[in-house]
Amino acid sequence: MAPIVDNGVYVGGERVETPQSLDETFERMRHHAGVAWIGLYRPSPEEIAAVAEEFGLHPLAVEDALHGHQRSKLERYGDTLFAVLRPARYRDAEETVEFGELHVFVGPDFVVTIRHAESPDLAAVRRRLEAAPELLALGPEAILYAVLDEVVDEYEPVVAGLENDIDEIEDELFGVSDDDALARRIYELAREVIGFQRAVQPLSAMLEWLQRGSDKYQVDLELQRSLRDVLDHSLKVNERIIAFRAILDNALTVHSALVARRQTDASLAQNDEIKKISSWAAILFAPTLVGTVYGMNFDHMPELHWELGYPFAVVLMVVLGVCLYGVFKLKRWL
Repeated sequence: MAPIVDNGVYVGGERVETPQSLDETFERMRHHAGVAWIGLYRPSPEEIAAVAEEFGLHPLAVEDALHGHQRSKLERYGDTLFAVLRPARYRDAEETVEFGELHVFVGPDFVVTIRHAESPDLAAVRRRLEAAPELLALGPEAILYAVLDEVVDEYEPVVAGLENDIDEIEDELFGVSDDDALARRIYELAREVIGFQRAVQPLSAMLEWLQRGSDKYQVDLELQRSLRDVLDHSLKVNERIIAFRAILDNALTVHSALVARRQTDASLAQNDEIKKISSWAAILFAPTLVGTVYGMNFDHMPELHWELGYPFAVVLMVVLGVCLYGVFKLKRWL
């Protein structure tokens, strides 16, 4: 895909030019005294440098845009806003969350969006704004609002996907499952939820900060209301994420307890088997001992010629066996 995705010059909310290069964009926006919206996809350092030079972007913001891997944030450099957004999308096939990165420069007469992933769908944002010229006529702030709204809207399918994954884990928790595989899935899902929270949580503070500066920078009242609506949605998403983290923490605790219980039950069952074997060995050892004594070939042996010697030995074997059985039964070894 070409780095320059779409360039447009707008006057009064209507697109009047579609330049094919950055130089042409700069020229036509000056000619019409309009607003330029430059959409870039993984641009080269040279292209970012050209945009930075033309619009006088702050070096620190340009450095962040060049290096990427930034946290979500909103900063103001003079009359230019710099926003870093972390869009996300849920991949159904892999049941994973994929995070992107979007940089937005907003000046008095320009917006530069630098996308480092497929999400969000800024083409859809542009079409929606161009279909509402009265909103687009409000200037670069309206474009920033629309981008923020799209990012937050795309969080909803992610929330739904994570919720479905958590429901599956709850079903597996008390069912027959591979303990190691389930523990790994809970851990990986918890890691995704934490990453999602890092992307979403800063948005609330960013939107509140924009709200506080609305009067100072004379942001349209209707646009302020729209930003409040985006703020409400971001807060709801963040609340769901907090609930997900709590559920996964509990799931991991319950899973650990169930695994420990199963191991204890197995150990107890093994101990019971050992007790039974030991008990029967002792019971059988008693008559063997008596029989062994009377089976010895001694010349001088007590009761050797006693007529009741044989019945006595047999009775003694039985009595010892019964007594030992009773003792082990009382101790619940049998």
